[in-house]
Amino acid sequence: MRAIGVRPEEKQVAIIDHDHPEITAPTQVKVQSLDVGICGTDREICTFVYGAPPEGADYLVLGHESLGKVVEVGTDVKELEVGDLVVPSVRRPCYEDTCRPCAIDRQDFCQTENFVERGIKRDHGYMTEFWVEYEKHLNLVPAELRDYAVLAEPLTIAEKAVDQVWQIQKRLPWQNEEPGKKPGEGLNAVVLGAGPIGILGAMKLVVEGFKTYVYTRSPAPNPKSEIVEAIGAEYISNTQVSTEELAKHIGSIDLVYEGLGVAKVSFDVLMHLGLNGIFCFTGIPAPGDKIDIPGNDLMRNVVLKNQIIIGTVNADKSAFQNAITDLGEFKQRWPDALDGIISGRHLPDNFEELLVGKPGGIKHVISFDN
Repeated sequence: MRAIGVRPEEKQVAIIDHDHPEITAPTQVKVQSLDVGICGTDREICTFVYGAPPEGADYLVLGHESLGKVVEVGTDVKELEVGDLVVPSVRRPCYEDTCRPCAIDRQDFCQTENFVERGIKRDHGYMTEFWVEYEKHLNLVPAELRDYAVLAEPLTIAEKAVDQVWQIQKRLPWQNEEPGKKPGEGLNAVVLGAGPIGILGAMKLVVEGFKTYVYTRSPAPNPKSEIVEAIGAEYISNTQVSTEELAKHIGSIDLVYEGLGVAKVSFDVLMHLGLNGIFCFTGIPAPGDKIDIPGNDLMRNVVLKNQIIIGTVNADKSAFQNAITDLGEFKQRWPDALDGIISGRHLPDNFEELLVGKPGGIKHVISFDN
């Protein structure tokens, strides 16, 4: 069976002859791959800076953004049936006695760092023709979202982030839910970056009611700016507008959703976070030179302005379910914009240009449904 993976010791990215999987437990489900999204994590694994094969294997099958179709179910599978569309989660528990998050299926908060991640760390991913997974790690997708559900996993980053934002901002006495009012109404959000994480995050924030601004590098017009403007957000280039000018233009910045992975820009914007504001980091910068930051000024702002800084990684089952629901909302509101995020669907044989080349665009997908 064909799979796309890496051989770390040989520094090789290749089509691999991978064993055809079979159900070995009653709650497992066998799935045929349809779409697998490619992201920066996949590309970084292909530079061999990280990524770990399963124990005893000399290769790692890539892919953690996946949509598939159920082709077989175990005898104790309760909710899924043959023909269903599913999106799998990525992280698996460490199963260590001392880790309470993993014991309650919140491995996105694993305390031991001994978790497993499919397609990333110690388990094969979904960039192959068929795969098997336990039912509890699968999320049912409505048939009408067939063309978009591969975006669910990157959207879970924003889903978890926004959920944490609302939990944390309950600290504000007046931040109470009002009937008929969206929670973000009257608040300003800045999204850093206009890749898939940033654009999907912007869509989520617009749905939540925020006045949303996307601050990124490339000047408009371009395909990303067209999507941002189509959803009712404002696109601003950091090559044309400084962070000082950005803050003056917006007024109070209540939330920053960072989806860029670039420390310099992120900390420059952090300097302009508003009173009672919250800054959410989601990006992971590549190793590189150190940067200078105004530590005293940042610390002063955090204290005197009642600010919160958080980081978030991975997601739980509720985030996947919310992502699937929100993709339905996005499709209803902005079908053309949602279409525009996926720059192309490609045959598996084109993996090299997508994983180690520079394909451009926003989100590229490898389709096994051919």
